[in-house]
Amino acid sequence: MRVFDLPERLVAKDDPALIAADEEHFAAIAESLERTVAELAERLAAERAAPVSAGQAALDRDLEVHRLAARLRTLRRYGLDLCLGHLQPADGSERVYVGRLGLTDADGRRLLVDWRSPAAEPFFGATHANPMGLASRRRYRWTRGRITDYWDEVFTPDGLEGHAALDDQSAFLASLGAHRSERMRDVLGTLQADQDAIIRAGSRGALVVDGGPGTGKTVVALHRAAYLVHSDPRLQQQRRGGVLFVGPSVQYLSYVSDVLPSLGEEGVLVATLGDLVPEGASAQPETDPELARLKAAAAWPKAVDAAVALYEEPPAAPLTVTTPWAEVRLTPEDWVEAFAAADPGTPHNDARTPIWDELVTIVVDKHREVLGEEEFAEGQLRRFLGQHRELVAAFNRAWPLLEATDIVADLWAVPAYLRRCAPWLSVEQVRRLQRPEGSPWTVADLPLLDAARQRLGDPEAARRRRANAAELALEREQRSAVIDRMIEADDDHESTMWMFRDVGGQDMREVLVEDSVLTLDVDAYAGPFAHVVVDEAQELTDAQWQMLLARCPSRSFTIVGDRAQARHGFPETWEERLHRVGLDSVRVATLTVNYRTPTEVMAKAEPVIRAVLPDANVPTSIRSSGIPVTVGATADLATILDDWLAANAEGVAAVIGARDFAGRPRVAALTPESAKGLEFDLVVLVDPDEFGTGISGAVDRYVAMTRATRQLVLLAS
Repeated sequence: MRVFDLPERLVAKDDPALIAADEEHFAAIAESLERTVAELAERLAAERAAPVSAGQAALDRDLEVHRLAARLRTLRRYGLDLCLGHLQPADGSERVYVGRLGLTDADGRRLLVDWRSPAAEPFFGATHANPMGLASRRRYRWTRGRITDYWDEVFTPDGLEGHAALDDQSAFLASLGAHRSERMRDVLGTLQADQDAIIRAGSRGALVVDGGPGTGKTVVALHRAAYLVHSDPRLQQQRRGGVLFVGPSVQYLSYVSDVLPSLGEEGVLVATLGDLVPEGASAQPETDPELARLKAAAAWPKAVDAAVALYEEPPAAPLTVTTPWAEVRLTPEDWVEAFAAADPGTPHNDARTPIWDELVTIVVDKHREVLGEEEFAEGQLRRFLGQHRELVAAFNRAWPLLEATDIVADLWAVPAYLRRCAPWLSVEQVRRLQRPEGSPWTVADLPLLDAARQRLGDPEAARRRRANAAELALEREQRSAVIDRMIEADDDHESTMWMFRDVGGQDMREVLVEDSVLTLDVDAYAGPFAHVVVDEAQELTDAQWQMLLARCPSRSFTIVGDRAQARHGFPETWEERLHRVGLDSVRVATLTVNYRTPTEVMAKAEPVIRAVLPDANVPTSIRSSGIPVTVGATADLATILDDWLAANAEGVAAVIGARDFAGRPRVAALTPESAKGLEFDLVVLVDPDEFGTGISGAVDRYVAMTRATRQLVLLAS
């Protein structure tokens, strides 16, 4: 079967002189794909079937299984349409085919270069002003595994030979006007030079991608995440580190869920801010704007620190510890010494282990002073102290195990506690923040809960560590006893048991035991991450920024947003805003071309935002849908949708602002806020004048209007 399936109107492009070389290359790709898929499937089956012990070996095996399975899924998903196009260097060297992944034949000949490799950069970045060493470039348009169009761009006179039509923009513009679906469509083959330059920029510091509606900010953010994981060794840590991608809503994450896998990348963790905190799944909106404003401050981690510090004060009175061996006295100075055993910055709950160990050591040393070295067994005494009711109770009072929810709930429930921990609050503000016990958590509470969890650590993790340590100690004891018996029974000095007889033998025993160490459950969202990508960043409060900064000590960020789409205003520059929340090294890249929104829609939307933000970064649309914006009555909604669905077998629509509309197949019911980051063929706004007044109302109308890629309808009651 031929790969090219061009319609009759493109008969000139179907000339064998133009596509025979491509067909030959696709045959080689197909053969390599079949071989590679079979090899990967065989390796994956072998990895899954191989016996493996627990601990590090099991973790390494799981990582390899994940890597093989991800690559296999991508190869099976795309087949030949892994190939995006080819480029012809001006120096006459061999043509280079660019793909979603790299691919070689059985002899090691490169059939496809990965789109993220330096060799592929001219495919996306070359322009007539800067051809980057190219004579020509060809991009394919795939439909159900067949090429239904392609277009050529020529950069030198020699590049004219062998090309059909120099319609370098027509197919690109046609792709922009194609029907949308419930998932973001593939745009890798049509990335533009301005977008690609941002995608490939270095990861050091904070890079802001500023652009209005339709400029491809989300496209850039997703492709940049995939590119950085592939190209930056700092970001390739699969167990700790790596990349976190933060989106504005669950609807948004569902919409973009296919993009990263389609780019050959499944190692990026994708989340909303709510996903970073366990309580986020059930958190309610904060309905009181003043409460939301108070909780949005960046200073709340200081209040949390102060609240936790109240639980870290050593006892003021001495404690008598009675054991079967002796009676000793713990002084307040002894408690201070024990408290100092935890390293600075250790989370409160995690610090309990070193503090307890030091406290027990102090008691043991006091026994030694009283009894001498030979009068007691230290191990036996330590085990006894672990069950000593009075000592354990005193320790739990002095350094209790704390829950993040209890800390924050107490701040909202006890005015005196809140005033002491947050002295910058006025009496009226303290009163305003009080809430009835058992009230549900709100979205505005999440940064405080997160700050408390960062300060405390996970109490369950502390319990798991103690259980793991106990199991490991028992395992060491049992295996050591087995080895001792084997040594005693071994009379052959030439046997392998010599490994356990000399000084190095202890190391071998440790290796055998360490292989069985249990792997602790780790909160995937806790970080730290080497790089964080955050979309719709103009909406983040200072407190929410602290959630992200706490997860990225390197301060390596890609920050995507539009100041004109900030619902609560954004009077600062990006540099001013980010410096204020704690990011020092900030670069700003601006996108100004609107690839998505037709000129008809932008002509209606631009005055809406200019009325409140005269200096808004409104991008320039480069295409027209030919469909004017229409105005009607809310009573016409059902008829409008029926007519559109009947006339369009493909595509998706959205009704934004209707209070009693439940949605239909291919028609979503959204609020202006939940529509952010999404796009639809048809957008119907219901009573947009009721979205609100001032900046928030204007932004909601502007955002909702610019979701349309073809047609916009405005309805009023």
